[in-house]
Amino acid sequence: MLDLATAYRSTGKAIVDFNATVTAKPTYFMGSHTHCEHEEFDVASASGPIDVIDNVDLAPRVPVSPGDRIEVRGEMVHDPGKMPIVHWTHHDPAERHPDGFIRFQGREYA
Repeated sequence: MLDLATAYRSTGKAIVDFNATVTAKPTYFMGSHTHCEHEEFDVASASGPIDVIDNVDLAPRVPVSPGDRIEVRGEMVHDPGKMPIVHWTHHDPAERHPDGFIRFQGREYA
């Protein structure tokens, strides 16, 4: 696991664990690769803005609103010209990927 600041500046994938403030209401979409429903919302972290994407076919929806504080563990990836994405914020039923989570108001969504 890389610290958030290092992962934020890198161009590779990294497992990260960080606290953040939600800055946008969640939106929902069907994943083009997984064909599963996903939840997406932006957060402000100590290192900068991050787009959080959570597979809600594998984990419950997180009832967040702008201003809410959360903790996130997942895989950070970079898309040139866009803010970093953190996904894999849920368990992996195939047990091939490190499990992630979103913690909100004392509950873990994984």
